[in-house]
Amino acid sequence: MPAAKPFRTRDLPIVPARTAIVVIDAQNGLLHEAAPEERSYFAHQLHRVALPNIARLIARARAVGMEVIYTVIESLTLDGRDRCLDYKVTGFNYPKGCWESRVLDAVAPAGDEIVLPKTSSSLFNSTIFDYLLRNLGVDAVIVTGFLTDQCIDTAVRDGADRGYEMICITDACATKSAERHDWALRLNQGYCRQATTDEILAEMA
Repeated sequence: MPAAKPFRTRDLPIVPARTAIVVIDAQNGLLHEAAPEERSYFAHQLHRVALPNIARLIARARAVGMEVIYTVIESLTLDGRDRCLDYKVTGFNYPKGCWESRVLDAVAPAGDEIVLPKTSSSLFNSTIFDYLLRNLGVDAVIVTGFLTDQCIDTAVRDGADRGYEMICITDACATKSAERHDWALRLNQGYCRQATTDEILAEMA
């Protein structure tokens, strides 16, 4: 029997050359989709917790030469005919080139950092993210962004199934209630390593 190929385990330190940080759906339209009763909590978590932590992680990633990749919910067409069925059924469409799909200024891309438009919850299903990671030689993905129980959760699960070490930053993502955020993290912890911003920054020093 040939020896098994080595693989990354969750107790290994981050290797910048083999790691990418992905910022999922940190875009202008975020608060527009929240119900009135959700907006106060979500706005606080968005602006006071998640975005500042994402900004810190991005700054460190750039300093150590780590790939920073963004996704935004944005149709490839104006009428959204390319959207997934879920987005069509719910009437959710951000047309190509719209203001709602632009990355928030607080965590805006720099230089030639990649921004991928997506039309489904999982970035693995409606973008070339997997293809890019393999071309970049990346096997570990630090996940940040929105929403914890939707696009973050599906990215974590799909990435794990494709053989990537997924690292979910628990205070650099958010959703529309504390209950939803906490439940998502409880349910996907088997698919990823969970860590705080400060813990990951210490490893990236």
